[in-house]
Amino acid sequence: RPRRGLLEPLELGCPVFGGVASGVIEDTLIHLATENEQYLSELPAQAGCFKETQIVEFIFLLSEKWHLDHLVRYQAVELLERFMIKQVEQICKSSRENVTSHERGEGSSWSSLSNQICDTFVLRLVSCIQLASKVSLHYNIVNSDAALKFLQSLKYSYTKQELLESELVVLKALHFQINVSTPLAYVELLLEVLGHNGCLLPAKPLYQMCIQLLDFSYLTRDAIYNTLLKIAIENSTPSKLQVAKFLTVKEDFMLLAVGIISTSVFILNPGPWKQVVAHLNSITGITSQSILEFSYAVLKHITGSTTPQQRPRNCGTKAPGNRITAFN
Repeated sequence: RPRRGLLEPLELGCPVFGGVASGVIEDTLIHLATENEQYLSELPAQAGCFKETQIVEFIFLLSEKWHLDHLVRYQAVELLERFMIKQVEQICKSSRENVTSHERGEGSSWSSLSNQICDTFVLRLVSCIQLASKVSLHYNIVNSDAALKFLQSLKYSYTKQELLESELVVLKALHFQINVSTPLAYVELLLEVLGHNGCLLPAKPLYQMCIQLLDFSYLTRDAIYNTLLKIAIENSTPSKLQVAKFLTVKEDFMLLAVGIISTSVFILNPGPWKQVVAHLNSITGITSQSILEFSYAVLKHITGSTTPQQRPRNCGTKAPGNRITAFN
């Protein structure tokens, strides 16, 4: 997948676009699209539960405190999400096993595992940030001293050994697969493809706007996707089934990336916006209508208006990679 080694950073954290061979771009795009499809096909029911605004804001603020790159903060959010889902699955499994044990008269309460997860949540969150900083080789690494100092400021009394053990717990739970893709990887690659295809855009300001909107989308995730769902079903009160089916939309990194790029272009220079949307449709298979709807949802929560142009119509397309479908 594209890493910051592929798109080397400029000052202010902007990568250099236009220096990657077309064959590498194509292979990477196929890889990311395949990875995205596979993740969505195996999506756990709890996906997104640990991307609440308070959790994301905690990670973002701590990343800023430690002067970490945006890539690290997004990766930390995704790592914590995947780790916590594993923990929830473990609780559910333990619950089922203990029910069987109770029937045999051997059982004990499984609530201790749940309590342990709650008690160690902040520690695990810090461990995910540490691991994400280590994966991002071009940037600062959060060392044990900094992590312990922060935890101690919150009145936790962990030792360096416990901090290392916490990292190992996360690594083992995720089977050491911590180099996960983030929406930023999709944004960077799509911007590279747009430039390669002759869609000339001001790379530096556009990239910086994408970063700001990506931050915003993480922090207002539920609000944006609730708006998007209501657009899709043309109803302000979605059913539980519709909300459950819409989960794949909320977790689709490719859709998020095209929506972020589209909205960024519209904010900076509406002139070439339709052309960019057409290019994104051609690259990803996500329909122009779906891209417009995503931009509408983001802009609605930025400005409170119904831009761009007009309120989108219902979408029910089934193009490859598209996740916004009509449920009515």
